[in-house]
Amino acid sequence: MLEMIEANWIVFALALLIGLVVAWWIFARGSTDAGRRERRPDVLDEGAAPAQRNQALIDAPPAADLTPLASAVGMAGIGEIVAVAAQDEVEQVAAAAAAPAPATGEGDDLTRIKGLGPKIAALLASLGVTDFAQISAWDEAEIDRIDAQLGAFAGRIRRDGWVEQAQLLAGGDTSAYEAKFGKL
Repeated sequence: MLEMIEANWIVFALALLIGLVVAWWIFARGSTDAGRRERRPDVLDEGAAPAQRNQALIDAPPAADLTPLASAVGMAGIGEIVAVAAQDEVEQVAAAAAAPAPATGEGDDLTRIKGLGPKIAALLASLGVTDFAQISAWDEAEIDRIDAQLGAFAGRIRRDGWVEQAQLLAGGDTSAYEAKFGKL
């Protein structure tokens, strides 16, 4: 390596000198242009309107208000909050299932219809449907009207054959019912 430097010392000296001149020129140009160079926009330069929008989003209330659940479990994580919500749902279903069947003067036990559980029975009762005879008399328009009010249970009237089941139960034909739909 030394032999190469000794043989070409002029080339190495010239390369060093060119490098120093280029470095000085870049440094000198940058310092003299500093007074007249404009500041380039920064990522954080959004302006007033986007800043106000962002602050409004920060200050806005959350879309899902979990404070009642959070207060129920103290300083809980999201897992505990979901567990409390699920437990509340289970308790509501259990309370609906534990409710006694309506007496004969108040209506029929609609949960005897396959596919019609306690939640739907309560929903139907709030719509004024309490007897097998009412369900057995439904026509297509009435099925559509009731079905539209069943929310997540929509479509079950036709799929589970509630009208046909109610006709057999209203008539007291349990043997025909059990032959077609299974044991009561």
